Amino acid sequence: MLNNNNICANQLIEAEAQSWDHILSYLRPSCIKCAIQLGIPDILHKNPNPIMSLSDLIAALPNLNPSKTTFIPILMRVLVDFGLFKYHQHQQQGDGYSLTSVGRLLVENDLSGKRSFFLFAQHPVVLNTASSVGDWLRDDLPTAFETAHGKSHWDYCGEEPEFNGVFNDALAGDSRLISNLLISDCCAGVFEGLTSLVDIGGGTGAVAMAIAEAFPSLKCIVLDLPHVIGDRKGSGNLEFVAGSMFDKIPHANAILLKWILHNWDEEDCVKLLKKCKESIPNKENGGKVIIIDIVMEDNCSNEQLVQSQHLMDLLMRITYASKERTEKEWEKLFLDADFSGYKIITSLGLRSLIEIYP
Repeated sequence: MLNNNNICANQLIEAEAQSWDHILSYLRPSCIKCAIQLGIPDILHKNPNPIMSLSDLIAALPNLNPSKTTFIPILMRVLVDFGLFKYHQHQQQGDGYSLTSVGRLLVENDLSGKRSFFLFAQHPVVLNTASSVGDWLRDDLPTAFETAHGKSHWDYCGEEPEFNGVFNDALAGDSRLISNLLISDCCAGVFEGLTSLVDIGGGTGAVAMAIAEAFPSLKCIVLDLPHVIGDRKGSGNLEFVAGSMFDKIPHANAILLKWILHNWDEEDCVKLLKKCKESIPNKENGGKVIIIDIVMEDNCSNEQLVQSQHLMDLLMRITYASKERTEKEWEKLFLDADFSGYKIITSLGLRSLIEIYP
């Protein structure tokens, strides 16, 4: 009987530990945002020595109130717990901190950085959407975004320049990371033999610019809405075109859809894919659509990635009334749009690269 009580007590203690983790989890992004605002990842990155002492770090922090310096080691302790920084103990050199590979992703203008996407996720508009899910489940609006803000995400972006800028900065930052992978050895073969490519919803052109630079003979066209394109002008083998992907897509050998289809429901996805098919040659002449998107649970051995895919699926449902898709769901989408076949080329971590053929 005592043993059973001990088991129950141990289970209760473990459950309480997990519940406290959930209760206090709101502090994680707040602390990371604070680190970004103070410039801590950038300071550690620019430091000439691999390890920076606490006193040197505090001295390098801009506009820090002297009365708050005692809080910095407390902040750094939890950021070390989160895996952003590493703490080093040296008897001779003194204690100090260094960047981890995760922390490096928060360095400003890092080519593989997630800094802008993190700041987007902490924007009040996004946080208000997440906090409105309970209300949304009781109303008749299609998304929690509309419950919170009275209009769709896309209409909000078109009417609110500040939020639109933060959103596009986030996409551009993510695109730089994807660009590095696309022009690496694991994906470069995807663009071999192509003479033209349309990047639909290409935003500020981060992906297209990287591809155009890596493949000088490949003409790259960025297609996006007028308020996104703005006054951007292309040069060389890069061109910007303002317009709706549902109205007209420039003709090309291939079309790139990076994180586009997960924004739309099945009906709109099929409509868009059929538009794409009209703008590319047949398979025999090299026509194809290149998709970068999540294939749900395609990497089940990585529990953290699968959990992130589940959360991304939830995000798409409450923001856009869309979803992430399994391979079977992708296959049905391609068949409904009258494509003849597809191939999942490689995994890009959270997302995969898929080629579909007319």
